[in-house]
Amino acid sequence: MSVYPALVRPRRTVATAFVVAGMLVTRGVDAGIKLITLPPRERVEIQLDHPNVTLVEEERVVPLNAGVNEVVFAWANTQIDKESIQFRPLSDPESVRVLSVSYPPNENALTWQVASPKAGSARVRISYLIGQLDKSFAYEAVAANDEKSLTLRQYVLLHNRANETFGDAGMWPGFGERFERPIGINETKQLLSAKFENVPVRKVYTADLSEFGYLDEGKKQLRVPMHYLLKNDSANALGRFPFMYGKARVYQDDGRGTTAFLGEDWMKFTPRDDEVRLYLGVAKDVVVKRTIARRDQNRVLGNLYHYDVVVKYEIENFKDAPVVLDIAESMRSLRQEILGRDTGRNVEFELVKDTPMAEMLDKEKSTADRLLFHVPLPARGGDQKAVKATQELHVLIKNEW
Repeated sequence: MSVYPALVRPRRTVATAFVVAGMLVTRGVDAGIKLITLPPRERVEIQLDHPNVTLVEEERVVPLNAGVNEVVFAWANTQIDKESIQFRPLSDPESVRVLSVSYPPNENALTWQVASPKAGSARVRISYLIGQLDKSFAYEAVAANDEKSLTLRQYVLLHNRANETFGDAGMWPGFGERFERPIGINETKQLLSAKFENVPVRKVYTADLSEFGYLDEGKKQLRVPMHYLLKNDSANALGRFPFMYGKARVYQDDGRGTTAFLGEDWMKFTPRDDEVRLYLGVAKDVVVKRTIARRDQNRVLGNLYHYDVVVKYEIENFKDAPVVLDIAESMRSLRQEILGRDTGRNVEFELVKDTPMAEMLDKEKSTADRLLFHVPLPARGGDQKAVKATQELHVLIKNEW
């Protein structure tokens, strides 16, 4: 931080436009007041691993006189947490000791009394928590032309709004490699923190009324978003660390030496061994029409009923290649659609044995409410016409009143 070069006077209020000012004075019975300015930083480390606060550690070599020295540390226009400031002698820490610290009223300053058995230079570390110096993350994914693999880059964006400059500061974002870069006032710096090549990717198409809704409600046509799925583990060229929340931009190699922009999404926090989903937009060449083909109410006892329900999906794939469509149904949303209200209770249901989609059920990813099916779709024919595939989900919703 900036050195404040004024003379020292007893109990003088420090008022300066510099971010931090410091000085050393020696006190003695017959000693006069002597100015020793706080030297420039020799080393700065910025720890960005905490999600809410940033720790700055700076090292300086200061000339100490024998006896008790007074170190005044002051700052202006910078959000330093006063109670977090620490002064630690690094050279001869057993002999050079901090005796006390005091805080002048109504000032962004503090004073340490530092005892040294002899005169000479001492390396000290001053650390503090600072506001308006933080980080965010961004991602860039470039898929191969065949969409079977991609290259993923992760960037750390350092935002310095702390009204302070840090020359050649070492930075650690909490994982990966350490950086060393100068940081200017009000500067945002983008740093490549990791690059992953040949990452296997799977493109998925999902029809889920409860999550994505209709593309055309009048025609009962569902919105079918597309995603790239990546597995954050070592078997899929990832898994070195969790992915942090941040904006992800997705591109594809167009086969002509350039890339095409596919879309952007927000990467969610993804621990190791979890899946990453990157949104690509809404499919226009996979069409899904969803209707209720059967809704039979059967009394069990009194006002207790079972509902025999068949959900019908009419699907067309206009792509030249076969794809797999993920169809998801929320049983709670389906019950609300059938009854016209949400009862607030858990849904009791069972798949009827004759339902053709039972063999396509993903048992690992289905839950007590949401059923997930993987439906293979053939490519369109040589006449460029899509083959309409019809699937039916037959479910019995039980014990409703």
